[in-house]
Amino acid sequence: MKGMYRIRFHGRGGQGIKTASQILGSAFFLEGFEVQDAPRYGAERRGAPIFAYVRASRAPIRERGAITRPDLVVVADETLIPVPAAGVLQGLSERTLLLVNSEQPGEVWKARLGLEGPVLSLPAGTEVKERADVPYIGAMCAGAAARLTGVIGRERFAQALEQEIGRYGEAAVEKNLAQALAAFDSMSMHAGRVGAAAGIAATGYERPQWIDVPFDEARISAPDIRGEATSELAQTGVWRTLRPVIDYAHCLRCAWVCSTLCPDGAIRVEADRTPRIDYDHCKGCMVCVTVCPPHAIAAVSEREARLKEEAAA
Repeated sequence: MKGMYRIRFHGRGGQGIKTASQILGSAFFLEGFEVQDAPRYGAERRGAPIFAYVRASRAPIRERGAITRPDLVVVADETLIPVPAAGVLQGLSERTLLLVNSEQPGEVWKARLGLEGPVLSLPAGTEVKERADVPYIGAMCAGAAARLTGVIGRERFAQALEQEIGRYGEAAVEKNLAQALAAFDSMSMHAGRVGAAAGIAATGYERPQWIDVPFDEARISAPDIRGEATSELAQTGVWRTLRPVIDYAHCLRCAWVCSTLCPDGAIRVEADRTPRIDYDHCKGCMVCVTVCPPHAIAAVSEREARLKEEAAA
């Protein structure tokens, strides 16, 4: 059986991860490969963890589902790596290449994570202060991944990008293409470093060691999600890349607007009608910033907000 490329993209909602997989999948297709590409969502909110995967092979692809043994993992947002639910490091082996959008070099990440396989860092412009919000990061990740495989030409990749995002207009294509090709070229010295792995056999694998667990009463064994008041235990504030901050000097105390329209109920209203944001559960969707009548709520970089908190402590 011919080899297959298995590639996963990890990022947050709004960073173009789905688009990255589509661009790379189209590029493989234009080079004559059979292709699968698909995203996997959790909650569909800006900032929520998301991953997308691409399979490419010269032979028909009969594998289905998420990729658990990747050849390449591309991480658009380094803050996802320590989040267990994001599953960034799932299935990494000594032959898996990890590409991280980070200012830290790959050697630092390799030592920090204790990985056996190769780790590279995706460079970005020095003018970018908040890498999680870097424009065109999805296109950049796709460009870097395409070059790392060594089987996708520059012209084919450009053609694929134009096909996938051409509906957004010439200006969008031009800006995305420039950034994507810069990332493509930056990986030239590593071209071909990601190889196609052999197929996963349906026989001869090690079967899981099942453990028989005695059945308990439903009140004990039922999932917690069926219990009361459990959602507050999931602190979804870690999804944010931007934080809404209220300027109380300009707030008109019309709190029914922001509190009612907050999709997650993360804004409580005090007795004097002052709104307070629950940052443990605010996901950073910025709906409150949009609907605030006096524009008293601003979007602040999460990293900048945390640095101010540390300085004030």
